[in-house]
Amino acid sequence: MNPAWHVRTGRLVLSPVGWQDLPDLRELKGDPRVYGHMLGGVRSPGQVADELAQEVAFWPTHGVGMWLVRDLLGIAIGLTGIHDRPDGRGMALRFAFRSEVRGHGLGREAAGAALRFAHYQTGLKRVIAVARDSNFASRILLGAIGMRPCGTFDRDGGQLIIFESVATPPPADAWR
Repeated sequence: MNPAWHVRTGRLVLSPVGWQDLPDLRELKGDPRVYGHMLGGVRSPGQVADELAQEVAFWPTHGVGMWLVRDLLGIAIGLTGIHDRPDGRGMALRFAFRSEVRGHGLGREAAGAALRFAHYQTGLKRVIAVARDSNFASRILLGAIGMRPCGTFDRDGGQLIIFESVATPPPADAWR
């Protein structure tokens, strides 16, 4: 993987997902507390391997994708990244974290880093995210990283809110 695709924040290391991450991904995506609210829900071990193949192939084509998020001790605590939505709505920010690390701003830190990478490293002008109307934690996180509601749609009897972030050029004096 391209070293430029790795991201480090104050408390986290984001690495593009790879085959070495399969055990951690199976654990994360197989946990209903982590993946129960995601589109498609909890994944079987076979589904995780199939998704990983797609996610590994996505990076070289788009210059962005899914990261495995680790704390500074190297423990996998979640996922974040940018991927095409299967419903054709566009490139979307995704995130899912272990329940025991929630409430400490780690999701916001990782998702914010992924969004900035998408806009300013990859050049994506618009990134969306989708959250269930009832998922207040995700809605708060998306607002905290600067995403704004821009629409809704219904799926499986529930309302989902579409958020968007549109990149703007930095002010001329931003780097002084």
